[in-house]
Amino acid sequence: MNWFLELNPVLQTLIATLFTWFVTALGAATVFIFKTINKKVLNGMLGFAAGVMIAASFWSLLAPSIEMAEEAGQIAWVPAVVGFLAGGAFLWLVDIIMPHLHAGASEAEGMKTGLKRSVLLVLAITLHNIPEGLAVGVAFGAIAADLPAASIAGATALALGIGLQNFPEGAAVSIPLRREGLSRWKSFFYGQASGIVEPIAGVLGAVAVVYMKPILPYALSFAAGAMIYVVVEELIPEAQGDKHHSNVGTIGAMIGFAIMMLLDVALG
Repeated sequence: MNWFLELNPVLQTLIATLFTWFVTALGAATVFIFKTINKKVLNGMLGFAAGVMIAASFWSLLAPSIEMAEEAGQIAWVPAVVGFLAGGAFLWLVDIIMPHLHAGASEAEGMKTGLKRSVLLVLAITLHNIPEGLAVGVAFGAIAADLPAASIAGATALALGIGLQNFPEGAAVSIPLRREGLSRWKSFFYGQASGIVEPIAGVLGAVAVVYMKPILPYALSFAAGAMIYVVVEELIPEAQGDKHHSNVGTIGAMIGFAIMMLLDVALG
């Protein structure tokens, strides 16, 4: 792994987010095995994704943001609060503007459009992946700032955690598309395509913090706010959508949080 450690943070980000995209593709590939997915299983997977994102938001993003602000002589809570709220506001605007459709829903959200239902389903998961890619990019970009709060192990743990929760997200796209009547290959294609935004957002985030060090604490908390918006707006309601299996989503969230916390504390 020495070759990876010697790379520029932007290249490290690209490799890490290509990995998270690959795991999305693995999840999408489950469409070749299943045509439908048990609601209880889906609730558990969505809850797991929510737990991972909540843990990553604090352990990998907000805590380092506060620590970096203190080391820079700033008021510690200002970058964390400002960036966090700005990240949530950004995703709220994207949610309003970008047309998308959630699995099981009959009416699309966002601007009115003539896009096919299948495309709208893909765009719904793409919304999730913007903050995830950004978070990985900012974490690796922070390493270039040479601050104690940033480490290659911590950034790698974040990428691993995001990758883990991308598996159910890939399946959450491809399997509903198959149920909509698309072929297995087309469902897989759309499913993996939902993750392509992660390398793009990741590289943009890494470049921004590498060349604009003062914004780093704000960028970390911005990514955290965007991720929490996705969790509260999308993942938790979907995981709790079935009152008979709502506890499965809760258990999934607990397990996801614990695994991401373990990864970050053990590796970071």
